[in-house]
Amino acid sequence: MPADQQPHDAAQGHFDVTSAPAPVAARPMAGPTPDAARQDGDQNLALKAELHEKLLDQLNLAVVDKVQKSELRREIASLAATHMQDVGHVIPRHDFNRIVDELMDEVLGLGPLEPLLADASISDILVNSFEKVYVERGGLLERTTVRFRDERHLLRIIDKIVSRVGRRIDESQPWVDARLEDGSRVNAIIRPCAIDGPSLSIRKFSKKPLKMEKLVEFGALSPQAGKFLNAVVHARLNALISGGTGSGKTTMLNAMSGFIDPRHRMVTIEDAAELQLQQDHVVRLETRPANAEGTGRITQHDLVVNALRMRPDRIVVGEVRGSEAFDMLQAMNTGHDGSMTTIHANTARDAIGRLEQMVSMIGSDFPMSAIRAQVSAGIQIVVQLNRLADGSRKVMSISEIVGLEGETVMMQDIFTFKKTGVDENGNVIGVMAPTGIRPKCYEQIRASGFDLAADCFQATGG
Repeated sequence: MPADQQPHDAAQGHFDVTSAPAPVAARPMAGPTPDAARQDGDQNLALKAELHEKLLDQLNLAVVDKVQKSELRREIASLAATHMQDVGHVIPRHDFNRIVDELMDEVLGLGPLEPLLADASISDILVNSFEKVYVERGGLLERTTVRFRDERHLLRIIDKIVSRVGRRIDESQPWVDARLEDGSRVNAIIRPCAIDGPSLSIRKFSKKPLKMEKLVEFGALSPQAGKFLNAVVHARLNALISGGTGSGKTTMLNAMSGFIDPRHRMVTIEDAAELQLQQDHVVRLETRPANAEGTGRITQHDLVVNALRMRPDRIVVGEVRGSEAFDMLQAMNTGHDGSMTTIHANTARDAIGRLEQMVSMIGSDFPMSAIRAQVSAGIQIVVQLNRLADGSRKVMSISEIVGLEGETVMMQDIFTFKKTGVDENGNVIGVMAPTGIRPKCYEQIRASGFDLAADCFQATGG
């Protein structure tokens, strides 16, 4: 079991095992051998399976959420103690407390995943199968000792997650995107598409969204670049945040949203609601998949069109993936200044190319020259993030779109990250610095009343 999954004590208001007739034994002075520990773990897993089946039979799950946690814990502890007496199963006291904790997680939470969700050092939880669970810490993957009893157990946890947000997963729809209550992003896929059994991926988000100051402190970008992004938001420039999977696009979008005027009305549009905007005046919209009959689907395109009728000052699209890119550009070009969205791409130039392709998906004979004119007029700033070999996430460039030359969208880098090497621990060494180019939007920033000194763009040594 994970080290952080320790039994709660009575001083915290939880059930104390001494008040239940639990059959326990004194803890041995010497630690168990690995084989003995594995055998004990398998026995405890089987015991928890038996107890969980009894809980499903005896507890009224429909009213569990209405029962006080301490009372529920007493009921579960009493049932566990009685069952172990009946079967003659003897375990140490601390193991009994731990089993009760895990049964509480099964009833109220997501079972074996609860300790991982509570661990703030973990950013991703990756369940490859019921007995292989990995996590990401500090950008690096490691295998855990957490496991599910069997595929059925894992499937039940997956169904518990997706049903809470009105989604479904079955053989006819074997994959799903969902979210947890805290906004953490979830993807699940099951047989027949998942050959080795159900797989679950959870991208966790911190309870408190990271602000730009923290990203600067962590080295994701320089203080000058952070101040420039503050100016970009303040001046209501439209921004496209680009990066690969896990590069920190949503984190950057949340951080930049912290600079938005709280008087502005914002509408957010997402496939699975995960944005943590830091203002009060926010309307959150979420797509909906088709039902079992194949009807009722609501796409991001539908929501962007509807958002335009909601009198937004700014529109924030969690990620553009298809034809909604055209509607987003239309919004950026028709008075919704300061809108933002993210896109999957490896470079800022690739991001513009992907955006052009998405707009062309509207299916009409829209000429590419007109699409590029929309892109160059609608977007002013492209922020490119990458995840480096050491697991760190950094802003690689902040670029400005300066117009069209022929049929080419012209861009210029304002800030870039330059890698200089790798230290003895494998950490990437580098520095983010201005290129020396003063952006065309500088006068618009000054006109907005934001105090941004011109030397912010002065190249090192220049």
